[in-house]
Amino acid sequence: MKKIILLILLFPILSFADWVDDMQYLQTEWAKVKYQLDSSDQQKGFETLLEQADLRLKNNPNQAELLIWHAIVEASYAGSLSAINPTALGYVKNAKKDLEKAIELGGDVLDGSAYTSLGSLYYQVPGWPLGFGDEDKANEYLKKGLEANPNGIDANYFYADFLIKKGEKEEAKVFLDKAKKAPSRPGRTIADQGRRIEVLELINKIRK
Repeated sequence: MKKIILLILLFPILSFADWVDDMQYLQTEWAKVKYQLDSSDQQKGFETLLEQADLRLKNNPNQAELLIWHAIVEASYAGSLSAINPTALGYVKNAKKDLEKAIELGGDVLDGSAYTSLGSLYYQVPGWPLGFGDEDKANEYLKKGLEANPNGIDANYFYADFLIKKGEKEEAKVFLDKAKKAPSRPGRTIADQGRRIEVLELINKIRK
């Protein structure tokens, strides 16, 4: 009887450890594919990682953090496909659904990453009739991401990129400067290094 009670008490802890390990695995592997593989190898890398993300999300379908990372992997895979690939938009739409569900479950988890990721989809995806792209919604969600994590590298980078695409280069400089000075994230060394390079690329781009 005592063993049964102990197992019942331990189950939530074990479940927590499982999804945290799964999330950290997806974070780490995504960074490796994104920043350490050649562009010619990224499609296969993201495809394989998406299969792993599918399995992990299946075990915890209502975990906001896993939904966010499943969406990031899926959107990255879609981005690695040819622009004329008819399935690419389908993957992006699925990523959008994951992020919307994550926001319903707890939008502020992972420093508001769901808001930032959803906002980035809204400005990078074509608008109607091809896709769901929407500048107003992009602005809304990216700002929510900044509210949740005002000094975060991703939140500032994506808002700066959004502003640059709108032609608002001077406004973008403020957020690029904050992204450049953003603190390092524990366990995210590869991702931070890669994103800092992208931040510098944007800074150089608007200097020209």
